[in-house]
Amino acid sequence: MPSPSAHQDPLVPYQTELAQLIENNTGRDGVHPTVIPSLSVIRNSVTTFPSFSVHEPTICFVAQGTKVVILGGESYTYGPSSYLVVSLVLPVSAQVIQATPEAPYLCVQLKFDPKDVLDLMNDSDQQVPAKGDSQRALFVDKMSASLLDAAIRLVRLLDNPEDVPVLSPLIIREILYRVLSGGQGNALKQIAMSGSSSNRIASVVQRIKQNYTAPLRIEELASIANMAPSSLHRHFKEVTAMSPLQYQKQLQLQEARRLLLSESADAADVAFQVGYESPSQFSREYARLFGLPPISDIKRLRKE
Repeated sequence: MPSPSAHQDPLVPYQTELAQLIENNTGRDGVHPTVIPSLSVIRNSVTTFPSFSVHEPTICFVAQGTKVVILGGESYTYGPSSYLVVSLVLPVSAQVIQATPEAPYLCVQLKFDPKDVLDLMNDSDQQVPAKGDSQRALFVDKMSASLLDAAIRLVRLLDNPEDVPVLSPLIIREILYRVLSGGQGNALKQIAMSGSSSNRIASVVQRIKQNYTAPLRIEELASIANMAPSSLHRHFKEVTAMSPLQYQKQLQLQEARRLLLSESADAADVAFQVGYESPSQFSREYARLFGLPPISDIKRLRKE
């Protein structure tokens, strides 16, 4: 464990060690999976254009550099002194805004199952928040030495793969525990708690994700959440920063972009595949989200 000096930011030695561990397990830019299935390490030696993705429940620790994530028009910036938690499947855009070849952006990305959060809450003396409150399913919280130390111990396991099956579940559980105990822990608890407003919205999100190409039926979604349609809209926006329709559109458009980039498909055909009935409406909404119409956007991405 690093031993900080009296005049130094106590997090600096931890950040330095984590940065070196990430460098040891990357060597080049990109997202690098590891022998721990839920763990990836990320390196970027330059700042990036905004990239769009559908984020699974994830915790991100930055050892060096800075990143900004946009959710429904809201901006969340995080770096070595903070960490990001996404507790629900969310369509976001992300951009590395601080990185150089000498000091690249270095990040640890840990995916998790919200069910593990509930198990941990049941096994510990975590204070249970009120079920009626809904909180955003994405937050940035202040980093602590104990949390960063746990992240370092997890990444260290990559040097000893034989220890991974036994020790990685224990350290991941510790990381979740420390996040739950942090200043924004209630937001994570809300998603995991059965019967809470956030948990019911999570069920709605799952239904939309499974059937994103089908027309949105608010009454059906309200029934899943056991809420009135007006309450569904309010709680859904509190949790995801967007309406159910906006959420569905983001899923459709991001999948359309993926299809256009990976296949030599016609934009109109892709529009129908992802659930649009009007190619012109698809083109307008695509350009609104990504900045260019489909064909121009894909040409730009392939050049990049």
